Amino acid sequence: MNRVEPSLIRTEADEVTYHFHVLIRYEIEKALIDGSLETSDIPAKWNELYSKYLGVTPPDDKTGVLQDVHWSHGSFGYFPTYTLGSFYAAQFFHQAQKDLPGLQQQITNGELEDLLHWLREKVHIHGRRYNSEELCERITGQKLDVAYFLEYARQKYAGVYGTAE
Repeated sequence: MNRVEPSLIRTEADEVTYHFHVLIRYEIEKALIDGSLETSDIPAKWNELYSKYLGVTPPDDKTGVLQDVHWSHGSFGYFPTYTLGSFYAAQFFHQAQKDLPGLQQQITNGELEDLLHWLREKVHIHGRRYNSEELCERITGQKLDVAYFLEYARQKYAGVYGTAE
């Protein structure tokens, strides 16, 4: 589950290539909305982008463009929220580790009480009072910064692949 390798199915993707699945859908949605892509051209564009970003080509539309239900029920503009969620989570977790010394060991030991308390105090209590950017600034003191996700991924996968951090 921690190996990074291209795949055809977004929901089965690893946490690095997953974001390319999101990008593909975003680019298609954007082109549909701005009129530069016709619906009849979606399967070909899908295959082109999968080849470009992930180096894989779906053998058919079932494992390609038809695999997601989002578009069939009108959910457009939704996919980028998955990527944004990963970016926010990495930045929040970085802050939680600063605020809770020994957090990683607690998690390793299955001790999640301190983290849950931190989440309730910093995130959950606010509900929808703040938008994502405001909440991020309140919790971390800065705007969303993708560097936290990239650092998380670099550290994690250095361990998985036995490479230097």
